[in-house]
Amino acid sequence: RFCVRNSGVHAVVEGVGDHACEYMTGGSVVCLGGTGRNFAAGMSGGVAYVYDEDRDFESKLNRAMVNLYPLIECGDSEISEVKGRIEKHVEVTGSEKGKRLLTDWSNIVPQFYKVLPADYERVLNAIKRAEESGLEGDAVILAAFEENAKVGN
Repeated sequence: RFCVRNSGVHAVVEGVGDHACEYMTGGSVVCLGGTGRNFAAGMSGGVAYVYDEDRDFESKLNRAMVNLYPLIECGDSEISEVKGRIEKHVEVTGSEKGKRLLTDWSNIVPQFYKVLPADYERVLNAIKRAEESGLEGDAVILAAFEENAKVGN
């Protein structure tokens, strides 16, 4: 039950049990190993990156509220961010697992997934569109709110 109800912590962990990231509303998790069942149940915010070590992660993910993307398709900036988080984890903890992943990074990246709550993603996209239209500050948030208020109607 790692990072249940996480609302702002940015964590790196080497594996988790059942119900990890359950009801998560913010923050981020980089998981460098296996997961238990029911990952991301009720997850409404934040983001998780999971190394699918055993190639069985999709069967353990609760997809009711989240979207799943291969990290390799998320762009260089996001890939670099995840790699940097792992590098920091290795620096701070001396993690042998982290070292192994970094040593073979180009072959490892295709086994990472990004878990992103669907509603949160919709809001992030609305914010991006508002910024691209030239809005700033509170006007961005208001435009994103108004756009998303129409979705339910």
